[in-house]
Amino acid sequence: MFTTEQRLPSVWEQRGVEMEGGMDRRSARTRRALHEALISLILRKGYDGITIQEIIDEADIGRATFYAHYRGKEDLLRGGFEALRAELKAARRTASSKRGVEQDGPLAFSLAMFEHACAYRDVYRAMVGGRGGVVAIHEIRRVLSELVKEELSAFQDDGTVSWELALHFVVSTFLTVLTWCLERKPKLTPSQVDAMFRRLVISGIGRSIGAVGRR
Repeated sequence: MFTTEQRLPSVWEQRGVEMEGGMDRRSARTRRALHEALISLILRKGYDGITIQEIIDEADIGRATFYAHYRGKEDLLRGGFEALRAELKAARRTASSKRGVEQDGPLAFSLAMFEHACAYRDVYRAMVGGRGGVVAIHEIRRVLSELVKEELSAFQDDGTVSWELALHFVVSTFLTVLTWCLERKPKLTPSQVDAMFRRLVISGIGRSIGAVGRR
């Protein structure tokens, strides 16, 4: 999910080499062009009103070429989240390597996710309330669930809180914080939002509501 008003940074450029490792350069360029066209159109007219014809005209690509890569515009939108998944995994590996350990602290991907979402706030807002927003939230939840499952692989289910509940709690909390940030507190920095998310998930809100020490 990327704006074209800025020079497209992150996923399609930073992960471009990764993509091209699994497909030829022409295919990689075609996919990048289609994603850029989709996001440009989302910003101008919203996701729901976009047609396949408009996407291929914007990208200057033939209809047959489009369908050689994607089944439709929802499939095209989902493709961007596959690249996001790779970016978040790379961010987690980078955080770990900087500390010189195999595993970083818990939820090492969270800051990168908030940075990405805040950078493309306008795209998110252009999709909210329509089919694009539903697809986006579903794909973000899927990506987060996969990452959190890996983070919780060492989680000890002692019968007090089940592994499954912990997974749902972390993912749902992230989505709640993300939505609140984008819709209500747009001036907060990604680091500030990430700190709030980590406080909620790792420390809880007991101290904030005066529950610590009460029995």
